Amino acid sequence: MAQVSIAEAKAGFAQLVARAEAGERIVITRHGQPVAQVSALPKALAIPYGDLAGSGIELDDDLTLPQEVIADFEGVSE
Repeated sequence: MAQVSIAEAKAGFAQLVARAEAGERIVITRHGQPVAQVSALPKALAIPYGDLAGSGIELDDDLTLPQEVIADFEGVSE
């Protein structure tokens, strides 16, 4: 676990995100006190495109998306 100040985090945010993606947990500090954490999301929270087909989730009729996106979401072949 690494600790970085808010100023360091602001200056190197992209690098911190890359480190978190690689599995590192980074604690952000303010005046030496931990206040936040940057870490990768668990794999279970990342839902691959199209994996909600058949899940019972329905799209509103007034949703403005291309028909092929809606078909992919619903698992329907055009």
